[in-house]
Amino acid sequence: MKTLQEVFTPLDTRRRYEVWFVRMGLADGSGAWWFRYLLFNPGRGGCSESPRGMPVQVWATWFPRDGKPKSFVQGFPLADLALSARRKNPFHFSCGPNEMGENFCRGALEVDGHRITWELNYRSTFHGMLSNKGWIGFSATPHSDAVFSGRVELDGRSFATEPLGFGVQGHNCGYRHRAFWVWAHAYFERPGNAPSSFEALVYEMPFGLVFRKAVLWHKGKMWIFPGMTEHKRDREDFLWEFTAFSRDGTKVEVKFDGNGPARHCLAYVKTDCSGTFDVFNNSLSGAVVRLTHANGNIEEFRTVTGAVLEMTGI
Repeated sequence: MKTLQEVFTPLDTRRRYEVWFVRMGLADGSGAWWFRYLLFNPGRGGCSESPRGMPVQVWATWFPRDGKPKSFVQGFPLADLALSARRKNPFHFSCGPNEMGENFCRGALEVDGHRITWELNYRSTFHGMLSNKGWIGFSATPHSDAVFSGRVELDGRSFATEPLGFGVQGHNCGYRHRAFWVWAHAYFERPGNAPSSFEALVYEMPFGLVFRKAVLWHKGKMWIFPGMTEHKRDREDFLWEFTAFSRDGTKVEVKFDGNGPARHCLAYVKTDCSGTFDVFNNSLSGAVVRLTHANGNIEEFRTVTGAVLEMTGI
């Protein structure tokens, strides 16, 4: 059976990135973690021109509730990588103590005098392909309403509640990074009921086209919003507001608010090795989704820190 984790990139590919990632907001509200497993230009050994250009990389970013985010990135040679076969499952990515599978990940990094270890398991009830444009790239979500268990340790500080956290696990791939994109995901806890999740993506495409799509998972049903009217897309205030309609007339009014000290900037290396560009992410964002059904009934979902908002090229 095909899964959304399957490896797309042949290891002789000279120009392509493929990444499997986790965004986990801690259940105790103390912060959020972002883990990223990256395969980068494997056929040419990454980008030797950049210190962050190794062909295999593992990233960990800590977003504390009261403080500034901190990223830890470690690169590895391709020879250290054990990877499941292309388009085969179960998926498996392994590089020393760093490993990801269909529903788990673990790792251990030592960067700039810091030590970070993690061992996570996750389960979910919804998955989907947000965007699939062939050789251009794709954005898949194997776990959209993920519940995490396990442990994370940072310099002796342990995070180990049960459940540990909530969020999303994604899988992206592309020949190059898009000139601009905005992506957001929100996990909405609903006490006494199953959680809901919402994900949206906008990015530039060839010939002046723009991809736009949002997906809501709520009460065991998926709503797809194939387009949207954006009201505000502001990197300075880190806000994204839009309205969208599904084909059955359901309307969503959406606001993601990533303003505040948890907004973080990271330099991504371009796949043509010509330099880097800045990607801004706040994994402790707030979100409001107002859902108006075709019959006029209204539901509203809110989270203060259970969302992630990411922008670049804006």
